[in-house]
Amino acid sequence: MTTKIEKLRDVMSALRDPKTGCPGDLEQDFKSLTRYTIEEAYEVADAAHSGDMEHLKEELGDLLLQVVFYAQMASERNLFTFDDIADGIAEKLVSRHPHVFGDQNAQTASDVKVIRDAQKDIEKAGKISQSVLDDVPVTLPPLQRAEKLMKRAGKIGFKFDNIDQARGKFEGELQEFKDTPNRDEYGDVLFSFIAWARMEMKARNDETSSDEALDHANRKFIARFTEVERLAKTSPPSSLNDWLSLWDRAKSTSKSAVA
Repeated sequence: MTTKIEKLRDVMSALRDPKTGCPGDLEQDFKSLTRYTIEEAYEVADAAHSGDMEHLKEELGDLLLQVVFYAQMASERNLFTFDDIADGIAEKLVSRHPHVFGDQNAQTASDVKVIRDAQKDIEKAGKISQSVLDDVPVTLPPLQRAEKLMKRAGKIGFKFDNIDQARGKFEGELQEFKDTPNRDEYGDVLFSFIAWARMEMKARNDETSSDEALDHANRKFIARFTEVERLAKTSPPSSLNDWLSLWDRAKSTSKSAVA
């Protein structure tokens, strides 16, 4: 009996058939597919935030299609197969969870993180690289990439000793931007602020990432500005002060709208 995943793989194989397949699918390659993969990943995240499980199921299917698509193209070139992908991730999960599949002990999420990081270091030890930053993907969103670069550099000692140092670095970069506002200084301000903010949050046992914090701010802005637009229909603003007054009113009514 054909399984559901086998059915999906058969459909993908038919779409890539050189003689009878879909022209649009046949023209894809590993590089051209990446933009769709990234889009689908974001759509999965959006569906998960929405709480709509039917929508989430659909988006997860779209993301799974991307994996099957890559696997099909790779199998056509005898590079690897879908089964190789599944086997590889299964082995990695077992390797990184010795507290479940081995004899190590973990009582908290913090214990798990220590074990997982140690396992990652063991895996990387066998790989040849010029820098600890080599395998930080260049395609990551800039905020996520900045954090990963900082974490990697920090692993070999390149990090602030305390929060005051991090804050001082940020304040220095901010002053440089004030003195000479340009792209370089703009980026330095953002990068140094992330470094400081990460240390402040970690000191409070809060693992919120910069990406998560900015996403929350975006959602909060949308909720509040939508309320501002509603209020503006009955009280049309004629100045910035009027807009700010509506904003203050919106803040008081929309605080509970963003969790």
